[in-house]
Amino acid sequence: MISMERLNQYSSALFFSIITAAGLLSSALCLAAEFNKSKKDDLRLDGKLCYLPRSAAFELGITALICLSVTQIIGSLYICTKFRSTEHGKFFEVRKPTVSCSLLIFSWISFGIAVILISGASSMSQSQPFGEGWLDGECYLVKDGVYVGSAILALLALGSTLGSYAISISQSQAEENRKVHAQVDDK
Repeated sequence: MISMERLNQYSSALFFSIITAAGLLSSALCLAAEFNKSKKDDLRLDGKLCYLPRSAAFELGITALICLSVTQIIGSLYICTKFRSTEHGKFFEVRKPTVSCSLLIFSWISFGIAVILISGASSMSQSQPFGEGWLDGECYLVKDGVYVGSAILALLALGSTLGSYAISISQSQAEENRKVHAQVDDK
């Protein structure tokens, strides 16, 4: 039978793999969207009316958004389970997660800004028909660097999430070592 410690190692490895793969994929998709976004040459003008065809950046941005969301949500839920203490029947007594919690908050801030940038840029990458445009009947192009900035923010969110996880694990292990030493000293 698999011991609880080994099961925790497997779940940690699975967590690390899923979070890292989804986060890196999100950043890579943002970079790909940067190179596939609509250009000025794609813009068609007919008097005051404009037309911009749908670009591949739309699908790439939406997929990046999904991967980034999976990374953030799964990562945060998994880390929050590490903040709980299960000793003495107090299942929801929260430990002091100072640095780890700060990194998790920073990861949510990076995530939120990245979501806003990716959502707006992807929305602009949809087809903008004559007379409709993206906003107020006008066509808009995504500025250079928006998707690159989103990729950097996605990497910051991933790094902060993984850093928070690493710190929470080290704090848990240090706490367990103190308990073991305290039990040995009592005997």
